[in-house]
Amino acid sequence: GVNVNLPASLDATSEPPPLFDGTTRLYSCYTCPFAQRVWITRNFKGLQDEIKLVPLNLGNRPAWYKEKVYPENKVPALEHNGKVIGESLDLIKYLDSNFGGPSLLPEDPAKREFAEELITYTDTFNKTVYTSFKGDTVKEAGPAFDHLENALHKFDDGPFFLGQFSLADIAFVPFVERFQIFLSEVFKYDITAGRPKLAKWIEEINKIDAYKQTKTDPTELVDFYKARFLAQQ
Repeated sequence: GVNVNLPASLDATSEPPPLFDGTTRLYSCYTCPFAQRVWITRNFKGLQDEIKLVPLNLGNRPAWYKEKVYPENKVPALEHNGKVIGESLDLIKYLDSNFGGPSLLPEDPAKREFAEELITYTDTFNKTVYTSFKGDTVKEAGPAFDHLENALHKFDDGPFFLGQFSLADIAFVPFVERFQIFLSEVFKYDITAGRPKLAKWIEEINKIDAYKQTKTDPTELVDFYKARFLAQQ
């Protein structure tokens, strides 16, 4: 894959970049799945030179970010044309509509409608799986992965949700990546067992350089999720 020299994360001791100087900046965090959605979109569209990646250390974030850039104090956020916008699902659509590079939504109205349906489902998907960590995980998380398996049957002109790689895949992949690692490691649950379409989807998405270079460190992830979700048990 492409080995990119990634910029160092900015923390509370870091100076701000020259804000609102006409540079387009994607404020991000290397471990955040929401930010990862926008990072993948930027990479896939070939906007590495046009959109500067500004990673933040969320555990020790710079005060100027909330004060001068994004009052919500979250990532991702995009500084573009003198304003800042946030929310990852809005941002992947914004990047697709407002910048060059290959389109990540097909022209076909049926596919566009299904994309919207799937993107709307992501919050439910994530909530279902995260909540399952505290209960009967396999039983509670199963239906969410079945939903993806079924969705992958809708268009058979390629291995992705709409056939070809699109915003619908980008919306899910950072979370599927993390869930696959964590469920396998902690609960010995293989999300691809009995789900051949999902297995193929993961395999194919892992061939995409734009995604590969954004993947999270599995060991760090497991430690982080254990501390966050299992500490109370």
